[in-house]
Amino acid sequence: MTYCVGMMLDAGLVLMSDTRTNSGVDNISTFRKLFHWEVPGERVVALMTSGNLATTQAVVSKIEERFKLPSERHNCVLEASTMFQMAGIVGKTLRETIAERDADVGPQAAGQFGATLILAGQIEGQEPRLFMIYPEGNFIEGTLDTPFFQIGETKYGRPIILRGYDRKMAFEDAVKLLMVSFDSTLKANLSVGMPLDLVVIGRDDLSIKYERRIEANDSWYRVISASWSDSLKAALDGLPDFPFHIARN
Repeated sequence: MTYCVGMMLDAGLVLMSDTRTNSGVDNISTFRKLFHWEVPGERVVALMTSGNLATTQAVVSKIEERFKLPSERHNCVLEASTMFQMAGIVGKTLRETIAERDADVGPQAAGQFGATLILAGQIEGQEPRLFMIYPEGNFIEGTLDTPFFQIGETKYGRPIILRGYDRKMAFEDAVKLLMVSFDSTLKANLSVGMPLDLVVIGRDDLSIKYERRIEANDSWYRVISASWSDSLKAALDGLPDFPFHIARN
């Protein structure tokens, strides 16, 4: 399984993903699910992937044209005029890749090769934009009403983001919020696992502002995880007790 979050802020974009893929409790692997490309001063683009690993790896390879000789390659996301066009290109690539695999295997492959993507970035002179791209190739864009997208195992971390998100928050607070969301998901679901990949894109920076891989033994992560647990317990203790003494009607 997977957990990835892309978040829009007034300050820019924040993206975080886990790295676990598995085919059972005894077959666990780590693969990168957060990719980015940039032309400093002109554009910066990030892509997060969830779903069938062969499909998502093929989509990334097609975007980068890894199947061609180095001298013949051109990255399609670096040529689009707008982020909207870029989302269309990535969506078409995803749809075609799934169709190719379905055709190779036949009717019994239905649903096996699906994938969902989050695309984020900014092109010079345009606003930062965030998209979620579905297996069918269609997509939706982040707005003031929908300022973040999640893919994969979303249910455990979503309530935390809903309660804590503020579009005006600083990057430091946004990363803490995502870290708590991921920590709660990690505690609840073994199919999501460390390490975590983090990318921050500052508004109008047109390059990656910050990138980090957070390992399970990372001292900052361990403090966040322990402090969040202690804070939850303290908050629970501080709530008013249930009034058992009130007589039933």
